[in-house]
Amino acid sequence: MARIRKFVAYRRQKRPYTRTSKFKSKAFIRMAPNVKVVRFNTGDPRKEFNCTLKLLSKSKLQIRDNALESARQTSNKLLESNLGLNGFHMKVTVYPYQVIREHALAAGAGADRFSSGMAHAFGKPAGVAARVKKGQTIFQIKVDKQNIELAKKALERASKKIPCSCLITVSEKK
Repeated sequence: MARIRKFVAYRRQKRPYTRTSKFKSKAFIRMAPNVKVVRFNTGDPRKEFNCTLKLLSKSKLQIRDNALESARQTSNKLLESNLGLNGFHMKVTVYPYQVIREHALAAGAGADRFSSGMAHAFGKPAGVAARVKKGQTIFQIKVDKQNIELAKKALERASKKIPCSCLITVSEKK
């Protein structure tokens, strides 16, 4: 199986030509890939918690769905093993809707005979990404006051998996 490309190839937010439509003539992309984020809400959403922690982006960029899922898994595992399912509520607040395309060129000896080069450079759908603005919330965790440090640690672990520098904010309900 082919490896995914480096994040640098998809970082910039340029105007996309990736419209999907149920009408074939209006669709630029025939099929959008499946989103790899399994759950956007984990924990107990109905319970009232005292504190809310948010992971904010410091820059404007795109984040692929596999990076979001990896960050969600690492922070969720830490929270779930220490607090249980009812001790927190974590939410992924961005949705990966931007279709990423790749124009695969053949490399190696004799590849120039069957490669189309840039003649058909639109590319095939390779994945999806979330478009994030500067200061936008990526993850949100609600916990009780005594578990703030654990939630901070979980968000720090998630920020290591996301390809931008992040900021953690804490707000308490009075």
